[in-house]
Amino acid sequence: MLIQDLEVVLKVAEFRSITAAATSLDMRVATASAAVKRVEASLGVELFVRTTRQLRVSPAGERYLPQCEQALQMLDSAKQNVRDDLDVIDGEIRIALSSDLGRNVVTPWLDEFLANYPNVALRSNISDSNIDFYRDSVDMALRYGSPTDASMYGFKICNIPRLMCASTIYLEAHGAPNTLDELKTHNGLFYQLRDIVQDEWRFNHGDEIHKLRLKGNRSSNDGDLVRRWCVSGKGIAIKSCLDMADDLLNGRVVNVMPEYRPTPTELWLVCPSRQSITPTVRLLRDFLREQTHNVLSQLVDTKVLDKSVFK
Repeated sequence: MLIQDLEVVLKVAEFRSITAAATSLDMRVATASAAVKRVEASLGVELFVRTTRQLRVSPAGERYLPQCEQALQMLDSAKQNVRDDLDVIDGEIRIALSSDLGRNVVTPWLDEFLANYPNVALRSNISDSNIDFYRDSVDMALRYGSPTDASMYGFKICNIPRLMCASTIYLEAHGAPNTLDELKTHNGLFYQLRDIVQDEWRFNHGDEIHKLRLKGNRSSNDGDLVRRWCVSGKGIAIKSCLDMADDLLNGRVVNVMPEYRPTPTELWLVCPSRQSITPTVRLLRDFLREQTHNVLSQLVDTKVLDKSVFK
């Protein structure tokens, strides 16, 4: 019986399926089944009750599996303590990234990180959907907004102003709005979070807060698609300055009505627990802070942002 066999057994108990456990662990079903049989043979008891339609944990499994999980956690913690003492930079980065930020901004940064640390591997999960660390097999998530779950542990990377953006193509065809009333006549490009289309925009203007509901002919739950629509001249969108940085710096889009500031956000690197913070994670955190600072500094130098972003 191998330690890896115990990991398989716990996954089978979690999913109530050898096939699902094998898929989660990226192994063949026959390999997972053999691991379960080895553990049961070693113990002399069946951990699962199998029928033609389902698999459930046996009474013996209900007693054994919680202690098995605790033992594996202790071994993993001991291994991590040794690695922390040595400041080992290796292993696999399993990170969840939002579509626009991940695809167009962070992925080139991670390529550079892996070039600097060749013993590190990357598994990237790119999606705007909510992430379940255990279901989706990721160790960290780079997300806009601070963690809402008190059991998670996060590092703030930077402040992120959001901007109202439009391409020069669109503005040449439709004119640039100068007031909120004029903005109402323009085509909005909307991000859809779950089933809610974010067509009500909020702005800070001096000490005042304004709300405005726009009309538009395009919405998507993929932030990258909203950006592409904006760049190609289909309308006006509210986007993170980080997502739009390359387009802003190269003049493909401009900040519309900059005196009206959409509600800002923050960029966070979130982990499921303090125990999951490794030397590699801390190094990646510092690397991301450096990279975002460089981009924000360029936006400040070109007057797209002001220096308050660094406060």
